[in-house]
Amino acid sequence: MIRPGCTLGILGGGQLGRMIAMAAAQLGLRTHIYAPDENSPAFEVATEFTIAAYEDEANLVRFAKAVDVVTYEFENVPSETAATLSAHALLAPNAQALAVSQDRFLEKSFIAGLGIAVAPFAPVSTEAELAEALERIGRPAVLKTRRFGYDGKGQVKITPETDPAAAWEEIGRAASILEGFVPFEREVSVVAARTAAGAFAAFDLCANEHRYHILDTTRVPAGVSPETEEQAFRIARSIAEALDYVGVIAVELFLVTEDGTERLVVNEIAPRVHNSGHWTLGGATTSQFEQHVRAVCGWPLGDTARLGRVEMKNLIGHDADAWEEILAEPGAHLHLYGKTEARAGRKMGHVTRVFPEAS
Repeated sequence: MIRPGCTLGILGGGQLGRMIAMAAAQLGLRTHIYAPDENSPAFEVATEFTIAAYEDEANLVRFAKAVDVVTYEFENVPSETAATLSAHALLAPNAQALAVSQDRFLEKSFIAGLGIAVAPFAPVSTEAELAEALERIGRPAVLKTRRFGYDGKGQVKITPETDPAAAWEEIGRAASILEGFVPFEREVSVVAARTAAGAFAAFDLCANEHRYHILDTTRVPAGVSPETEEQAFRIARSIAEALDYVGVIAVELFLVTEDGTERLVVNEIAPRVHNSGHWTLGGATTSQFEQHVRAVCGWPLGDTARLGRVEMKNLIGHDADAWEEILAEPGAHLHLYGKTEARAGRKMGHVTRVFPEAS
């Protein structure tokens, strides 16, 4: 049993690790951050930290033995790292969730195998395979690297005018997946949590707007039918149960409307707390970060009730320079991540605004 006073180990020292550590501290837990960057913002709020590479087995073992449970803030944890940690400590979410979410082809295959709708897809490892996949799936389509892509990186759109050879070069000739284009109305996501005992709770479905492939704004409620929202919850629960998942998970979906009927297509999953769940800090009874701590420690899940109409906006680059104006704004909840250098495309913080429910 993980009790207050025990130590939560967190792999990764970015803003997500920072906010997990802050939530853990509020619940009386100690935290130990493991990250390779000596300037990791999560170090500032942790009880202890270790600066070492994710491939450093000796330091990983010492870290695992010094904590009571290990979680992580990002999904690109090397498989060898997960195996080392699992041998010496409880790891939540488990290594299977990491493996599935790290590889876009495995992820799509896994979700489709559950009978859940995804975009048409095909693996691509050569230029010839790309040509065959385009013949089968058609255009427009999106070519994505199978691994290590985020915020629009590692992908290229292929239109009827695109030269496939040029797209293959642009992607770096890396093992990839071709996905058929989904004519979606908007992008939505569901952030949910599951415990080892099988308890499940989901936050309200949210609608997401991106700018330059980076999440810009999240709004809740998402403006979909109750039936569509329930479908999103069922999808998230099915995926979490199939993975025997423990912790917070995010499922990104496309909302497609055809002849007035809504349907959902899964885009991808994230086995961690998620940017689109930041609205819960100030916008819900329990934040996604507290919920994650509760789940990985085996504690009762918190109330996911929304506190009004909520809008979360990322502060990217010099957006964070407006911190004083935001602090003066009634109803605004400002969160800055402690990063010293603002640059284009870098998430420096976010602001959550809560409004009364529409009458």
